[in-house]
Amino acid sequence: MDLIKSTKKCNIIAIPYPGRGHINPLMNFCKQLISTAQPNNNIQITVVVTEEWQELLSPDPVPETMRFVAIPNVLPLEGSRGKSFQAFVEAILTKMEPAVDSLLDRLEIPDPSIILSDAYLRWALKIGRRRNIPVAPFWTVSATMYSIFHHFDLLLQNGHFQAIPTGAEWGEKVVDYIPGLAPICLADFPPQIHGAGPEILAVTLDVIKSIPVEAKCLLFTSYYELESSAIDALKAKFPIPIYTIGPAIPYWTLKEDNSSSDVVDYSGWLNSQPKSSVLYISFGTYISVSSLQIDEIAAGIVDSGVRFFWVIREDVSRWEMGKDNRGLIVPWCDQIKVLCHPSIGGFWSHCGWNSTKEGAFSGVPMLTFPLKWDQYPNSKHIVEDWKMGQRLKKSDGSFVSREEISGVLRKFMDLDWDEGKEMRRRAQEVKEICRRAIAEGGSSQLQIEAFFTEIHGFSPQNQLAMRGVDHLLLY
Repeated sequence: MDLIKSTKKCNIIAIPYPGRGHINPLMNFCKQLISTAQPNNNIQITVVVTEEWQELLSPDPVPETMRFVAIPNVLPLEGSRGKSFQAFVEAILTKMEPAVDSLLDRLEIPDPSIILSDAYLRWALKIGRRRNIPVAPFWTVSATMYSIFHHFDLLLQNGHFQAIPTGAEWGEKVVDYIPGLAPICLADFPPQIHGAGPEILAVTLDVIKSIPVEAKCLLFTSYYELESSAIDALKAKFPIPIYTIGPAIPYWTLKEDNSSSDVVDYSGWLNSQPKSSVLYISFGTYISVSSLQIDEIAAGIVDSGVRFFWVIREDVSRWEMGKDNRGLIVPWCDQIKVLCHPSIGGFWSHCGWNSTKEGAFSGVPMLTFPLKWDQYPNSKHIVEDWKMGQRLKKSDGSFVSREEISGVLRKFMDLDWDEGKEMRRRAQEVKEICRRAIAEGGSSQLQIEAFFTEIHGFSPQNQLAMRGVDHLLLY
């Protein structure tokens, strides 16, 4: 597609939610937008972050046409969010809006073309309306997750989620009436819908309700091909365009030289391991699992005898693991590069959406261990829809013993296991689907180009409604 050849600058204000799982995909997408604008270089992106995130992000190289500006932290210390997540969310919903509004008054830039905002920042739509700037919400979890909340009234009408459920039998009931979604057990829905965390649920439902009415478009960070039915069903109902801009993971860094990066600390160990022999383990930045369960996980890994690469920030000295060179424990790694290393034969994951997309991209089978929020429907995608993994955690969320863990790991990493062979075959198929989507002319790339072409025409004086642009959309 020929993009608009113009010397006019497209000025974008990007506002991420101040959390790692939200900031990373938005930053990746901003870099893709800048790459799409080349060689005209007719784009400028101003990213609004809190002071703590400006400091954390400052060492990372960014394009010349991308800059960070800071507002005060919503809470005094980053660690305080772990003590009171609810207080952190409330601060984001109340303290960020006036700070961003004030910052926009002080910015010495031309009129913004659009505000690219994390969808959970509901107040960004209000700022856009007050300032006559269109807003594009950036949805950082799956399209399936959006659809679940979009059809919440259907769930209530069918008598589901009116109280906190009990018993495994309840979780086995199947919901088969949500447009675009394959049948899904109640146990695979986000726990917040079950009645836990009603405040977060209320915020989410308010966001979902406002987007089709107030936003100019909606961006999904997904591979269209892996969620096509859900996306198509939403597109058929929405009065605004939906762009499936791809996974927003840093796959382009795979081509970069690692010689001067932190990856050297563990690349030698990975290079010394046999092909497909290592189980990569990561449960995300903040582990929502008991200390007792973590101890049982460590014991199960040791007892299994499998080779492992475990990313965990806790003190691991009490476990005495990895002393025989069979395993490696690190506090951080470049996940996509590790997953794509030939020695990796499996991924034991909490099923966060970014990890789920990177697992699909890398083509390794996955053990699912969902802990909260969207991780449950993501686990269902991996196991039932994409058929590239198996569950380890019990459907009722109960404790998993070291004996169970050890047995599952041994079988999962056995390259001669028949079911494992099928999972590996299917994981490779999913990998090819993902690679085609992000390639030149693929669905994700075309959607990014279509979005950029549209926003380049925005201005506060001449706003396009972004309706009727089907001729620009691949799907």
